[in-house]
Amino acid sequence: MPRTLEYRIANTETEFEAIHRLNYRTFVEEIPQHAANDEGRLVDRFHAENTYAVCYDGDHLVGMLAGRSARPFSLDGKLADLDKHLPQGRRPVEIRLLAVEPSHRNSVVIAQLITLLARHFAEQGCDLAVISGTTRALAMYRRLGFVPFGPLTGVPGAQYQPMYLDSAAVARWAWTDIGKPTEIENFLPGPVSVAPEVAAAFAGPAAYHRSPEYLAALETLHADLAALVHAQGCQLLMGSGTLANDVVAAQLSRLDEPGVIVAQGEFGERLIDHAGRMGLTFKTAQDFDGLPQAKWLWTTHCETSTGTLTDLPALVKRCDESGTRLVLDCISSIGTVPLDLSGVYLATGASGKALGSYPGLSMVFYQRRPTASPGRLPRYLDLGSYVDADGVAFTQSSNLVQALRAALAVTDWPDRYARLASASTWLHHRLRRLGFDVVAPLEHAAPGVCTIALESDAAEVGRRMEAEGYLLAYQSGYLRTRNWLQVSLMGQWSWPALRALPPTLRRVTTGPL
Repeated sequence: MPRTLEYRIANTETEFEAIHRLNYRTFVEEIPQHAANDEGRLVDRFHAENTYAVCYDGDHLVGMLAGRSARPFSLDGKLADLDKHLPQGRRPVEIRLLAVEPSHRNSVVIAQLITLLARHFAEQGCDLAVISGTTRALAMYRRLGFVPFGPLTGVPGAQYQPMYLDSAAVARWAWTDIGKPTEIENFLPGPVSVAPEVAAAFAGPAAYHRSPEYLAALETLHADLAALVHAQGCQLLMGSGTLANDVVAAQLSRLDEPGVIVAQGEFGERLIDHAGRMGLTFKTAQDFDGLPQAKWLWTTHCETSTGTLTDLPALVKRCDESGTRLVLDCISSIGTVPLDLSGVYLATGASGKALGSYPGLSMVFYQRRPTASPGRLPRYLDLGSYVDADGVAFTQSSNLVQALRAALAVTDWPDRYARLASASTWLHHRLRRLGFDVVAPLEHAAPGVCTIALESDAAEVGRRMEAEGYLLAYQSGYLRTRNWLQVSLMGQWSWPALRALPPTLRRVTTGPL
């Protein structure tokens, strides 16, 4: 039988001696941070003040982590004004010397060591941990909830990123049995898992939405969003993507011209509903073949229900040649693929999907600055009135705005687009090889969402996948009606979790339901 890993706070000389030797193997032989010696042991300079969380596999020490609440920290000597980088009103502890044998390196061991040490120091009143995380493992630290701050420290070959971990982040892991995480992998199209920096920005104090500082931050966010998709301008709205599409319908009503709506799925049908409620004059189509003459064309760029993506450059060219204003719902495509909306009249997006923030904000991108329509449009749907008010026509949530700003800032967009394209292609091929019916043809597949048509009960499969540790979409009405299941890559996810998903889904669907 395999041995069970044991976690505890070290308190014997035998344990301390094993710590010194693991310290040497890690920070002398593996990471060239200290000079070699003939003893093969490295005693930390703060050893007498350290508390060590250790992990044993049988009689063998396989992991350790040291904590110390006495100031000055080692980080105080590396980073001037350390406290200015940290949340105010907290009592920090510095955790150092994370060392795990290569045979046991995984997020469970590391998280258990952090949790054990965090609980120990929480009993002493500490509620914030600071570390110097090796740059080799930044993705892992971020996934665990660490928030980077300040410049890198150390020397080439042994560089470290200062980071902090809030006690609330540790609580969110909800670890129970030793070595058994209860964290659920979120593969929903929204709400998505967010980066630690986004969570930290959202948790900050609320700002007055008409203060000069807030208005400046909002102006920058509008400009950043517009630049991301090459639009002339952008206006944030307090509400979901449904509000943004209502605002677009209101703008189209001002044209007093007939249009056409191409509905290729559930969310295209919703555009028809938006237009009908606003009293627009329009015809409908299910594809782009043989479209009737129209002054505007409204459709979804990514049809979320089926997971298909429309060829945007071809559509822009077609509308330009016919003199048709192109209007797009980009709610599920913005943040998943590079977008050029410079030739698009109006487009919509939302914060709680692939932009990587919390739900609650939506946006309208425009080609020409809109003008207000007092007396004609409802106040909350009048895009021009927002723009005339410098973006703040009504009360706004600074927390949502700051979270979205953080999401844009921490994302390397070219890298994200390439990663999503690669992951989507792999996922589609893998699911098809396992015999699943993927709704979207690969050549038209959207990288942010993959829809699977199941023979077995999709709702039961979804519930069983949740028990296996995966949150998948199956509860929406349009998914239940069609017996579809969705895997979304819009939020934060890891390759190990994604690789394990298809065989888990195969096992769940082939077993008795």
